[in-house]
Amino acid sequence: MDIRDCTNFAGGGHRVKNDGEAIATRIRGRSKVLDYIELTKPELTGLSVLTALCGFYLASTSVDALLLLWTALGTFLVGGGAGALNQLVERNHDALMKRTERRPLPAGRLTPSQVASFGISSALVGVALLVLVVNPLTGALGILTLVSYLFLYTPSKRFTQHSTLVGAIPGALPPVMGWTAASNEINTGTWVLFGILFFWQMPHFLSLAWMYRKDYARAGYRMLTIFDEHGIRTSRHILVHCILLVSISLAATVIGLTGWMYAAGAVILGTGFLTVSFLFLKYSQQTSGDSSMKANKSSRQIFFASLLYLPALMFLMTVDKI
Repeated sequence: MDIRDCTNFAGGGHRVKNDGEAIATRIRGRSKVLDYIELTKPELTGLSVLTALCGFYLASTSVDALLLLWTALGTFLVGGGAGALNQLVERNHDALMKRTERRPLPAGRLTPSQVASFGISSALVGVALLVLVVNPLTGALGILTLVSYLFLYTPSKRFTQHSTLVGAIPGALPPVMGWTAASNEINTGTWVLFGILFFWQMPHFLSLAWMYRKDYARAGYRMLTIFDEHGIRTSRHILVHCILLVSISLAATVIGLTGWMYAAGAVILGTGFLTVSFLFLKYSQQTSGDSSMKANKSSRQIFFASLLYLPALMFLMTVDKI
């Protein structure tokens, strides 16, 4: 072998090593980006943005695309900042739950200072956009959402069984923010949207809390499901709120916000939601050997039904808007 070939071979080894380090650096960089995205609780925040866009469209006489974009961005940043700061506060509790132990903070992939900086800056930029670019009313609602989520709902999970009711308030504000972004006012339509989101959250989060009740107990949360051995109280809460949800969803047609096609769709969706909720109540009241397994299965069905119900209802609202 020629000496030049040996030199080239050695140089090639260095290039392979350098290329490997560069690839590893890029992978770590991408992983870090994914960790920051995870901090925003993208599924929950994305759903909030979806409801805000629906509220914006329903309140609009003609859609201002640029204003719609700023509203979506501001809502996402406020929600994402709240999600990050919530994980900062609850990092020690998250570490005790199998469902959350792999989040960036308990897993050690991000530091508390990094999460604090990200959460605070996201929330402040989001609020600033809503106040200065959209309108002050929407900005005030964004602040209310942020404050109630962090300072009311987050600590209440460790002190009261009814924390889900508290958390349903900030969770129901995004469609109201979308409405006020387009109209700069609060009226009957905003309360209907608020009611739909408020009552929807109860079966959604209570079914989740039932599925992971052992996790919540391990972390020291005082959720209703932890003190409800067979699920009877939990299933009653879910069924009552499903009934209220179907009722308030039909109010959109009663006040002239949507047409009868939407009302028919809302009845069909609501009937399905009520059916799985009733099954949970039925199985929780039984004492047979497999009733517990059936109750667990039906609670899981409620959770996934809630994920289908809300986007479908919002879609019907936008299609059949009057």
